[in-house]
Amino acid sequence: MKSEHALTAVDTDDERDEPIAVVGMACRLPGADGPAPFWDLLKNGTSAITDVPADRWGEDAQAAVTRGGFLSAVGDFDAPFFAVSPREAAAMDPQQRLVLELAWEALEDAGIVPAALRGSRTAVFVGTLRDDYTNLLYQHGVDAIAQHTMTGVNRGVIANRVSHLLGLHGPSLTVDSAQSSSLVAVHLACESLRHGESTAALAAGVNLNLLAEHTVTEQRFGALSPDGVTYTFDARANGFVPGEGSGVVVLKPLGRALADGDRVYGVIRGSAVNNDGATDGLTVPSGEAQEQVLRAALERAGLTAADVQYVELHGTGTPVGDPIEAAALGRAFGEGRDAGRALRVGSVKTNIGHLEGAAGIAGLIKVLLSLHHRQLPPTLNFRTPNPAIPLAELGLAVQRELTDWPFPDRPLVAGVSSFGMGGTNAHVVVAEAPAAQPAAAGPRPAAPAVLPWILSGAGRAALRAQAERLHASEAAAGASPVDVGWSLATTRTVFQHRSVVLAPDRTGLLAGLEAVAAGTPAPGVVSGVATPGKLAFLFTGQGAQRIGMGRELYRTFPAYATAFDEVAAALDVHLDRPISEIIDTGEGLHDTAHTQPALFAVETALYRLIESFGIRPDHIAGHSIGEITAAHIAGVLTLTDAATLVTTRARLMQTAPTGGTMIAIQAGETDILPHL
Repeated sequence: MKSEHALTAVDTDDERDEPIAVVGMACRLPGADGPAPFWDLLKNGTSAITDVPADRWGEDAQAAVTRGGFLSAVGDFDAPFFAVSPREAAAMDPQQRLVLELAWEALEDAGIVPAALRGSRTAVFVGTLRDDYTNLLYQHGVDAIAQHTMTGVNRGVIANRVSHLLGLHGPSLTVDSAQSSSLVAVHLACESLRHGESTAALAAGVNLNLLAEHTVTEQRFGALSPDGVTYTFDARANGFVPGEGSGVVVLKPLGRALADGDRVYGVIRGSAVNNDGATDGLTVPSGEAQEQVLRAALERAGLTAADVQYVELHGTGTPVGDPIEAAALGRAFGEGRDAGRALRVGSVKTNIGHLEGAAGIAGLIKVLLSLHHRQLPPTLNFRTPNPAIPLAELGLAVQRELTDWPFPDRPLVAGVSSFGMGGTNAHVVVAEAPAAQPAAAGPRPAAPAVLPWILSGAGRAALRAQAERLHASEAAAGASPVDVGWSLATTRTVFQHRSVVLAPDRTGLLAGLEAVAAGTPAPGVVSGVATPGKLAFLFTGQGAQRIGMGRELYRTFPAYATAFDEVAAALDVHLDRPISEIIDTGEGLHDTAHTQPALFAVETALYRLIESFGIRPDHIAGHSIGEITAAHIAGVLTLTDAATLVTTRARLMQTAPTGGTMIAIQAGETDILPHL
């Protein structure tokens, strides 16, 4: 029987209606260089609107604004990390550079090693509308044009850069539908996944305000707020505030994400795109078209208006656009809602400004974080409702403070709107992630006595920065040290400069991270630079034995246990006691007749364990009894022959008198027999 609060989903087996999971994200926004600081900014009700940076447009630039949402150091770029030459990097639009960086960060956030996607049908859709860097370049005349200019300033290459870097074969498109570009990019990415055109997708938006003349254009159009404040749905609404930044989300079909064990921030249930068509002017919004796109997205999601608890508005704070958007939203989602059930609405533009081509992705990331944290952050600068927006009649309420969702006992559902000035409207319906399945019953394996945290970087400075960021992260302070170690080892690209921090507990691991960050030696820290070359394994000889050797490995790794049992079975037919008993008790372990079979068993099982991790040596060698192990691993000796040789050799050496001397002669049997 369906729960009273269950979502009213449409029953369908059509894969084209499969929800799309958001499994990773990254962003660089005014006042926030990642999702975690962005959430802090949102929940604390912080405005990231500042004065224009002194170095942004220069003293002579005829800018029309004095305040906005800006990124710092937009010219910074780690070109060697992305295998880009300094000359080509200088020719690249900073929007290309920013999307490259965030695509990598989003994949890392998703726990995906970027190299694992090479050759896959992973798609890249990037929304943007700016060509500021191109215009700045051309202001310097033809002498500024060089070999890399053509690709460096081509807007279409923004998405292609990511596909080229990662070796992706899915669709790769830069989308421009004006201010709705990035949310249209998300819609196209979801459609590509649902139709099987791609297997995973990165959807992004980017906007950088590098040219002062654009602010003059927007001012003369009448779009800018003269006092540099966004008053969404407020009586003081007088225009938007320019903002800049970028965001990237990683998308997978929900079924695939669940099968892969991904963390899911939220699920895109449905989306829609349309256009205003003929209105009183090219930039005059159509309330009817906005209502249609809202209803179409909701229908595609298989939900009803009553399921939606919050909508992230386009919400630019303009006196014309806000009332039209509010009326359309009220007709589509607000009808029949009383004051206690009013649809909550808000706009991230009040925090960071209008990111134009990246506005939709900023709103989507805000909603995903709100779902993930199960809280709704406040919209700023709202005091008195716009007289043209009867909120109560429309069934709407502006979210003015940090609260829980209105009905946290129901599935959390939100909408995100983004409208372009030319009439291209987009809306996305997002729901909370499905409840995680309970873990399989059974005790969790005991943590090893010494934990490794593995770090790497493309250079020494990058390695130290990685250690510093990890030390300051919430994961290092609160997550299980075992889980952190596992993630570092399995979900991160391994670069040439490397450090391994070894310690029995969190305190020791954090101390090791401090040492790596400072570039100073410390106990339990091993650092170095990996150099190209072949891999060799060397098997040791007698003297390496110890009581209980390999027992923890036997209990922890099935691959080791299986290999050891197989070798032990071959050895035990030649021994007076089982080799496992000799190792466990230590009785007779240091007698040569037992030492050498024990070492052979442990070394062979160790190799099989490492082999199960996908590691293959180019060369193998051994010393003393290790030579026989190497010969067996290389296929020179079968296990039966190797076990016979090891035990016979060990028994013969055991019979030698104590205090004698051993010599080795390089000669054939026919040469030696006459002298014995």
